[in-house]
Amino acid sequence: MQVIPVLDLLDGQVVRAVRGERSRYRPIQSSLCATSEPVAIARALLAVTGAAVLYVADLGAIMQRGSHEAVLAELCDALGGEVEIWLDAGFTACGPMRACVERIAGLSRASSRAAIVPVFGTETLLDEGALAEASACGFEPVLSLDYRGGRALGALGAERGESTWWPERVIVMTLDHVGAEAGVDLDTFSAVRALAGERVVIGAGGVRHRDDLALAAQCGASGWLVASALHDGTLSF
Repeated sequence: MQVIPVLDLLDGQVVRAVRGERSRYRPIQSSLCATSEPVAIARALLAVTGAAVLYVADLGAIMQRGSHEAVLAELCDALGGEVEIWLDAGFTACGPMRACVERIAGLSRASSRAAIVPVFGTETLLDEGALAEASACGFEPVLSLDYRGGRALGALGAERGESTWWPERVIVMTLDHVGAEAGVDLDTFSAVRALAGERVVIGAGGVRHRDDLALAAQCGASGWLVASALHDGTLSF
C-alpha cells in the first residue's frame, strides 16, 4: 500500500496537525529534520518513504489567512519533475484552482518542476462540476471527502450517497483522527469504499504504525496519508 507523506503549511512553516484544530497548530518538531522549513521537511519525508507523491495542505489558504504560493513554487523547484505535489489549497471551484496553479508556475524558476495535482476538499468545495472541468483542462484532480466527528463536511459530502461526480481518485479525510494517535477510522473509510466502485480510495488520519496500515489495506485502501507517525519515528521503512 502506498504511503503518501503530508506537509501542512501555515505562516510559512510546516506545522503539526492535530485533530483538525488549526488554531492550535504549532511548527513541527520532527525526528527526521531539525527544522520546520518546508523544503527541508519535504525532502526528509520523501527520503524516508521513497514516495513519488507529496500531499501539501496550504492551511493559510484554507483558513483564508494568506496562501503559500511562493513556498509552493520553491517546493516545485526543489523537488523537480519526479515528484507529484497533491495540493489542497481550499479550492471552491475550478477557476480559482487554475489561477492558483498558474501563479505558482509563474513564481517557479526551474525548467523541470514538480507536477501539481489539485485536491478538491468537500470542506471548501462549492461546485461539484469542478472535478469534471479540471479533468477537461488537463488536470487529474483528486477529491477529498472531509469528515469531522463522524459527519461529512460541506454540502457535497459522501453522506448524500451520490458518487457519480467523483473522479478516479478519492481521499477519505477524517480530520479528528489526524495526529491524534487514535488509529485509522475504518468505519468511515469502509462506507466510502462501498460507494466508490472501481475508484482508487486513499485514507487519511490516524496511522500510528504498520499494523494500522495493514488494517487499512484489508479494508481496500490503495494508500494512506501520513505525517505524525513519520515525524515521531513510529512508522519506518
